[in-house]
Amino acid sequence: MAPEKFAEIEGIEMDREDVDTFLREQGVGVLSLTDGQEAYGVPVSFGYDGEDSLYFVFLRIGEQSKKEQFAEQTGRASLTVYDVTSKHVWTSVIAAGSIRQIPDEDWDELEDAIEDNAWYPSLFSEAIPMQDIVGWELQIDELTGQQSEG
Repeated sequence: MAPEKFAEIEGIEMDREDVDTFLREQGVGVLSLTDGQEAYGVPVSFGYDGEDSLYFVFLRIGEQSKKEQFAEQTGRASLTVYDVTSKHVWTSVIAAGSIRQIPDEDWDELEDAIEDNAWYPSLFSEAIPMQDIVGWELQIDELTGQQSEG
């Protein structure tokens, strides 16, 4: 493929304001975790504080979820958020940073961010008892965005 063709699919870098707007509008992405040997990507709904934190919750069914096990072992996580309208119209943002479990007494920021833009599907049966909901924060130290020119 000729180099000039790559420019068409490579996209252009988004500025911080456009990245912030995109994250606030989306509310769903793929969280990438690792246990040091195996990678684990999970779809999540997230809230964004508009600055440097992404918040999400894990619904704990039973003792401990696989997501939670991986999150506890992950030193640095990333969240990929994307939207593809067509092969010529797309946007993607990757946020990376440390991840930490939020103590129950510190849920105010998590709740505010999640109420603003998170999205939750009805995937969980009311018949299955959930032991609890665990809040997590990805503290962003790297944030990049690309979008198509179209």
